Amino acid sequence: MRTFAYLGPSGTFTESALDQVPEAQGANRIPVATVHEALETVVSGEAGAAMIAIENSIEGGVTSAQDALATAPGMRIRSEHLVSVNFSLVVSPGTTLADVETVAAHPVAYAQCAKWMAEHLPKAVHLPAASNVSAARDLGSSVAHAAISTPRITEVVDSLDVLATGIADSTEAQTRFVLVSRDTTLPAQTGADKTSLIVELPNDRAGSLLDMLEQFATRGVNLSLIQSRPIGDRLGRYRFVIDLEGHIRDERVAAAMLGLKRVSPRVMFLGSYPRADGQRAVVADRFSDESFTDARDWLREIVSEAPAR
Repeated sequence: MRTFAYLGPSGTFTESALDQVPEAQGANRIPVATVHEALETVVSGEAGAAMIAIENSIEGGVTSAQDALATAPGMRIRSEHLVSVNFSLVVSPGTTLADVETVAAHPVAYAQCAKWMAEHLPKAVHLPAASNVSAARDLGSSVAHAAISTPRITEVVDSLDVLATGIADSTEAQTRFVLVSRDTTLPAQTGADKTSLIVELPNDRAGSLLDMLEQFATRGVNLSLIQSRPIGDRLGRYRFVIDLEGHIRDERVAAAMLGLKRVSPRVMFLGSYPRADGQRAVVADRFSDESFTDARDWLREIVSEAPAR
């Protein structure tokens, strides 16, 4: 039976994302504490795949996941999943809002509740937690007086009082999760696909970023995410986490990838996979597969020295 790793314990948003994977239904599940640990279970073979959070509609890219993917060998994204995000403030029985001076919360969750916290608990101190569930689960044994957690936390942890629900700043907030494994089989093209890359710039010089971006712009490839992360070996060295519209088997994407490889010392292909929202890319005629094929056939005819038609 296949095994899946996810940020635990049971009841997290990450497990909600895993619930969307048909193959994960009834499969073995390994709850882990960090993204690095989740990927390590895949590298070691303990798990066949891992579900990790990669982007949030409020906070943007999840940097810990981006950095982990940049250093974990052979990772491929198999699918993406969207989970609507909201939060509740929970306490041990008998605790009132006036008693709350410290709040345990995952940093991303705390940031998404900043307005509510500023209005209702402006003097409360944030105590970072490993997950939204562990923040609430550990209330009895920690110095925190309250925790920001998931709406279904009372189904997972007994003996909690809910002081407030719907405390997220945005009611439309979503987190994007990706299922990663070491399976290099490419999912089929759907016309509503996404490709993820990590690209390092060759050096810190004027125009190097433009050189990279031109590989996409001149081939009509739209970027839905681009975020810089320090490589860490010295100042001025960055890698870029990129999501682009399209599949690597699309002619325009393949051409951009070839151009990218010529200007960048290291390009990590993280996968092409169906978009969770099903949104199809809008592609101009000059960037269609047919236009690339026609241009290649035209050039091949010239090089073959065939008689002009």
